[in-house]
Amino acid sequence: MKRPAFTLAETLIVMGVIGVVAALTLPNLNQSTGNKEKVAKLKKIYSNLNDAVGRATAVYGPIGEWCSGLTNDNCRKRIFERITEFMKYSKTCTVSDACTLFGANMASGGKRSDNAVILPDGATVGFEYINTPISILVDIDGSNKGPNKNCIDYFTFFIYNDKGVSISPSYNNSVPSTKDYSSGCCASWVIRNDNMDYIKCPDKLSATVTSCN
Repeated sequence: MKRPAFTLAETLIVMGVIGVVAALTLPNLNQSTGNKEKVAKLKKIYSNLNDAVGRATAVYGPIGEWCSGLTNDNCRKRIFERITEFMKYSKTCTVSDACTLFGANMASGGKRSDNAVILPDGATVGFEYINTPISILVDIDGSNKGPNKNCIDYFTFFIYNDKGVSISPSYNNSVPSTKDYSSGCCASWVIRNDNMDYIKCPDKLSATVTSCN
């Protein structure tokens, strides 16, 4: 009795179709998984920074009193030293280290972040003080990895007076523009909405529609 079976040609056609579908779907799946990992990493850094600031103010008092009589450079150094005292990191960066290039090259307005640390997971965190608020510059891939682009792996948090580490309230829930990414705006979006969908479907998002799904 002859049993029904697929011919070689039919098998090859099916395998070809599967290959095309996989080629179309895997890149999107990989990007989605990668973005979820970035969101989780950024939120963890945000939480750890808030914990460090809370512990530092418990020991040294309100941040607004840390820099009385100091120059901006010395103030930045003091803020950096007192907050990182309560952080876990693998290395302190100096001006000559490659890991501080992200601050010199990427901080908005030509500002610099000479005081930075590399966290155990490879992320780089720098502190910048010109005036209130204090900016915290975060490169979640580390300054020597990744695209080093705003809203992709580079984000900014702020310290307003003595309210701990914050996302900028001025951004509210505005959708980051892919034409003019703001690292502060994107950090605000990620923390508020738990996604990076401004990369996938910016035209579909609004203050009330916060996900592509």
